[in-house]
Amino acid sequence: MSPPYLSAGRTETGHVRRHNEDAILLADDLGLWVVADGLGGHSAGDVASSMIVERLQALPRRSDVVDFIDAIEDELLRVNQTLRSVAKERRVDAIASTVVVLVHTRDMVLCGWVGDSRAYCYEDGRLRQLTRDHVHGDRSDETRFGPAAAHAAGALTRAVGAEDRLYVDWTVIPRRAGMRFVLCSDGINKELSDAEIEACCQRFTDPGPLLASLVDGALARAGRDNVSAVVVRLDAIEETFS
Repeated sequence: MSPPYLSAGRTETGHVRRHNEDAILLADDLGLWVVADGLGGHSAGDVASSMIVERLQALPRRSDVVDFIDAIEDELLRVNQTLRSVAKERRVDAIASTVVVLVHTRDMVLCGWVGDSRAYCYEDGRLRQLTRDHVHGDRSDETRFGPAAAHAAGALTRAVGAEDRLYVDWTVIPRRAGMRFVLCSDGINKELSDAEIEACCQRFTDPGPLLASLVDGALARAGRDNVSAVVVRLDAIEETFS
């Protein structure tokens, strides 16, 4: 039996960066979707984002959602420790990545995040941001990270691999058919305003065309960063689904 949701994802390098340091995960079999954004301008950001996606993809889906969320957090903590160790070995400040995670259950959707990768929910003609950017002060076009930027406006305050301790924020949303979720790296919302993202959601119902409108829209602008997004649409649940 097909799951009661439909998803689509895409990641692009953009017009300015030489490498794509984003990574995405569409694990429909797990009811799990992820966007990770390796920190641009830092050593091995692509290694950090890829490690997050690979480790989360390897997790078994637990029947108890609390156990599954705990497993996700534990894995992110292990990735954090690994990245800290690798950065120390390479004698660099940090090898790190932001991440946003979406988990589906029969009755609810759970969203977790670290950093400034975002999750939006579109329902009843309105878009709302589920995440809160872990950024100090006013967010600038170029989010900065590291000791020199610690007290500057637009400084990223949290990322996987940034510090010895890692804290993941979570929010829980009651599940309703017709909901659509957009997970994205900041390459999307640097180029498109929330109003423009909302307009795309109003125009397109299916994840594929909605995803194309978001990514192509960002690339049609400056494309200053890697551009990545995952779109999930929730459908009605059949009684036999668990």
